[in-house]
Amino acid sequence: MQTKFTEHQLKDSDNLATEKVFKKCVHCGMCNATCPTHQLLGDELDGPRGRIYLIKDMLENNRKPSAKVVKHIDRCLSCYSCMTTCPAGVNYMHIIDHGKKYIEKNFKRSFFDRITRNFLSVVLPNVKIFKISSILVKISKPFKFLLPGKIKDMLDLMPTSFPKKTLPSKEIYKVNSKKKIARVALLTGCVQKEISPQINEATIRLLNRHGVEVVTPKKIRCCGSLNHHLGKEDDAHKDFKNNIITWYEEHKKGNLDAILSNTSGCGTTIKDYGFIFRDDKELSKKAKIISNLTKDITEYLFDSLKLNISHKEKNYRIAYHSACSMQHGQKVHLQPISLLKKTNNEILEIPEGHICCGSAGTYNILQSKIAKQLLDKKVKNIESLKPDFISTGNIGCITQISHGTKVPILHTIEVLDWYTGGPKPLILK
Repeated sequence: MQTKFTEHQLKDSDNLATEKVFKKCVHCGMCNATCPTHQLLGDELDGPRGRIYLIKDMLENNRKPSAKVVKHIDRCLSCYSCMTTCPAGVNYMHIIDHGKKYIEKNFKRSFFDRITRNFLSVVLPNVKIFKISSILVKISKPFKFLLPGKIKDMLDLMPTSFPKKTLPSKEIYKVNSKKKIARVALLTGCVQKEISPQINEATIRLLNRHGVEVVTPKKIRCCGSLNHHLGKEDDAHKDFKNNIITWYEEHKKGNLDAILSNTSGCGTTIKDYGFIFRDDKELSKKAKIISNLTKDITEYLFDSLKLNISHKEKNYRIAYHSACSMQHGQKVHLQPISLLKKTNNEILEIPEGHICCGSAGTYNILQSKIAKQLLDKKVKNIESLKPDFISTGNIGCITQISHGTKVPILHTIEVLDWYTGGPKPLILK
């Protein structure tokens, strides 16, 4: 693809990086074939190729975004299916992130849109505010018919109660029963540790059981994904910088073998810290180290540990849903499937498994109509397999899919913990 950025424009680091990606695009349109929104809506501008043209036009001409352009950019799920499909290796992730950041700075949204996006930006990454908000949500649900559509959708997805935690909150979970073979940091997440604490608990139990010490530094905040994908650069970078410095200090102090994420959306962003801070003289080296240390929990288990798996009397039919941020963002797909197969259960790959479930961070709130269509399609494909339960590696997918089906859904680490000596997940009892 030809570009026409001026020399002055290319002095901007983001423009320079994005131009290099633009030049790789050969206009073939193969990306559209696997793009969920293009498949649903049939509009060229609702596919990656069309969005690339829109973003290119904005950036090259310093053009103020129109409502039409913003509509098509906002409809992007950031599922990155197009990146798996693209034969030219176009890093669409960096293009769409740049486009969203540009829109955030140069476009004034409607009042309710601003309210919703700001609410999500403040509430979801902050545990204390999130818990207070859940109480307000519980009180306001009877009156939700008075509220705008997006607010209603948000209320439907917000929890009104939280499960009881079974592990004490600590910064270090030491190995007691056997020799320590490794030391890792675990990102416990924002919403996840409150609405599904069993995921982190299963992760810690499994790792400790296999000789891995787990560190969860109190200073670690949200990974920054949410604000990053909303285009809120300043807010995202505060969390990015805090986490880079905290993990780097922990690494220097006690040598981290890995930084683990059991939320694939978070892992995708952390692995990109090195790129995001590529020109930061103070943080570039540290950010690169943090990104290189980061692995999805199943990636780490597959590469670094030999799991002590015990088979059960009953064999289950498990439908494995590969989260977009996992299979397309991190290119981690075969590892969790291989680990699940070791349990001696029947692992079922879902038809059209490359297509997003519609969660996509805050997408199921901001673009609820499209998200519902994608959810219905995903659930239909899952239920066609008649599984005993579903396994996946992302809390967003778990929340989204559970709203569309009665089939139990577990995080993959819950299954692996159970088959290596942990408790049977409550949802299956």
